[in-house]
Amino acid sequence: MSELKISPELLQISPEVQDALKNKKPVVALESTIISHGMPFPQNAQTAIEVEETIRKQGAVPATIAIIGGVMKVGLSKEEIELLGREGHNVTKVSRRDLPFVVAAGKNGATTVASTMIIAALAGIKVFATGGIGGVHRGAEHTFDISADLQELANTNVTVVCAGAKSILDLGLTTEYLETFGVPLIGYQTKALPAFFCRTSPFDVSIRLDSASEIARAMAVKWQSGLNGGLVVANPDPGTVCYAGTHYQCGDRSGGS
Repeated sequence: MSELKISPELLQISPEVQDALKNKKPVVALESTIISHGMPFPQNAQTAIEVEETIRKQGAVPATIAIIGGVMKVGLSKEEIELLGREGHNVTKVSRRDLPFVVAAGKNGATTVASTMIIAALAGIKVFATGGIGGVHRGAEHTFDISADLQELANTNVTVVCAGAKSILDLGLTTEYLETFGVPLIGYQTKALPAFFCRTSPFDVSIRLDSASEIARAMAVKWQSGLNGGLVVANPDPGTVCYAGTHYQCGDRSGGS
């Protein structure tokens, strides 16, 4: 569990997740923005529940994270997942900046990669799975549009397993940003950085590791050595199809050199 003591009025962990953490079972955190903002209802709720069941079938415990009625919740009920799905875009999208205000106001909030990492760390969860992380947007040298996900990865001790960064981003600058802030970018059985729904891109990861045990060992050594901050594990989509224009998007360095 987290060393930081936080009031149960602010943070509630489901009995299933509490039991898993107490007994050192594998726990996988999941975000909730994809539920409220990623798909229409009821497909969004159905998909979230199916993802949880997939994790259970692999022997781990899912911990979907959201803010419900001003409480940071780790492990949602089916009813809470359906609430987020039904309310959709009426649910506040919450990153680090927004977190204290949504909790203080007693609102419902859907967590991004950044805020999911924060709450997972508070609960003592070390692994978080999502589709793709945010990153450096194209034209960021003019707009400074850089996702808060990247700074969270630089500072919060959670490993994020994903299919790389979203392909609409400047992937080259995103990898440079992660390197600058010391965030390991691990390719799971790949040297090429996957780009969300595309298995590959013109950019390399910082290191290729071919087994979960290698990744777990690297996580342990990093944090036991006092090297705070997260890791990105880029796991390519198992499909083989890239949609039209994807290679152009993945290879574009329009955000800078």
